[in-house]
Amino acid sequence: MVSAFDPRRAPVGDLGTALLILDSRLKQVREERREDPAERELIERFLRSFDLDAADDVLNGACSLIYLYMEWLRQAHEANDSDVMEHVVPYVVGTLREMPRSVRPEAIPTMSAMLTAAAIGVSPTLWRRQYGPWTEAEMNALEVTCFLLADHINRISDDHDAATQMIARLLDAAEGEPAP
Repeated sequence: MVSAFDPRRAPVGDLGTALLILDSRLKQVREERREDPAERELIERFLRSFDLDAADDVLNGACSLIYLYMEWLRQAHEANDSDVMEHVVPYVVGTLREMPRSVRPEAIPTMSAMLTAAAIGVSPTLWRRQYGPWTEAEMNALEVTCFLLADHINRISDDHDAATQMIARLLDAAEGEPAP
């Protein structure tokens, strides 16, 4: 029997926009450059131009990124006889706790539970939906969680673009284009 929270039942969302925002943040941190107010304003203006459905699609896209990254990390850890729950979830939660100015403490349990859901094959979008709409406090936490997972994959792969390229290849494959 297929679970009501099976990822195949979940909307993928706007994976492209979620990936664009994530990639921009990864490059900013990797290049150790301060946040460009003009770039941030451009992203904010772009996101404000979305209606509620489009904004929800970006949130679903971010949840899809989290699911895909946790799935990749789960497989990588299992290949090395270790457990994603033992290594990745505590790393992300611990890092979130060290960021009290960016991540509100009340959002951390939600991120922890969402990572756990993804680690056991449950759709983060469908898991979160049962608890009502996203709160403002959870928005930064969601972005940081996505960032931390992508950065972790990049470090494991020893490739600054591994996490982004993995999703780009999946999107190309879904559109029937040859993978680069």
